[in-house]
Amino acid sequence: VQLVESGGGLVQAGGSLRLSCAASGLIFSINVMGWYRQAPGKQRELVTDITRGGSTNYADSVKGRFIIQRDNAKNTVYLQMNNLKPEDTAVYYCNADVVIYGGTTRAYWGQGTQVTVSS
Repeated sequence: VQLVESGGGLVQAGGSLRLSCAASGLIFSINVMGWYRQAPGKQRELVTDITRGGSTNYADSVKGRFIIQRDNAKNTVYLQMNNLKPEDTAVYYCNADVVIYGGTTRAYWGQGTQVTVSS
């Protein structure tokens, strides 16, 4: 199973970016998919996640600005980031709780994509 992220980059404060993460491999289903981020010198933190049924959870720091969506048919999760702030600068990681054929469940991580917000 692989998670491949795309969509990071450099943006000015107040701007928007959209991240994508596509899962591939011997996937039977995916439970929760989410986005984490890690800024320099800080621990990795949960930004937002979404269940297979569409229930979402957001960190207080991004509520009202970020939107998570997923396409179950494509095993893909998206993160729309609006009104970006310099403090959103971090490496963003996709995470997926994957059930593979045979019934084993495991968490997988993407390689990370850099998001830099300039003031």
